[in-house]
Amino acid sequence: MAQQPESIVPPVRDDGLPLATSDSMTAGGDAADDMPDRSLLGDIEAAWQDGKTYVAAELAFQKTRARFSTAKLKSVVIYGVAAVFLAVLALIGLTVGAILSLATLIGPLAATLIVVAMLLLVAFVLVKRASSNWSALSGAFSSEETRS
Repeated sequence: MAQQPESIVPPVRDDGLPLATSDSMTAGGDAADDMPDRSLLGDIEAAWQDGKTYVAAELAFQKTRARFSTAKLKSVVIYGVAAVFLAVLALIGLTVGAILSLATLIGPLAATLIVVAMLLLVAFVLVKRASSNWSALSGAFSSEETRS
């Protein structure tokens, strides 16, 4: 048979104080008597440390999110500019193709004038729509006095 140690060490908490057991509570002690005295300053210090930890974690998260957003925004801008550039090239090609196609039917000068007139008409309609939307937008942000 194995020999038992001469003294049994009671289990301890992280702060080194013994754990409250059912024996200590029934032996006349109250659980509140076994707990160490907590001070307001200790609680404030713990809250301050928790706050600093939270702020550090939040800053690290926001920095990571900012780096991610910056990288994705850079990709969006690069791909968006490339798409707009290719769309403009396609529209130039369409315009030249329309002029060349009409030139065989009505001559090069008339074809050029018709295609340019159509493009200017579309541009005018788009500018009118943009103007009405701008007026509605600026009206939403103006005060009541300037509207009347």
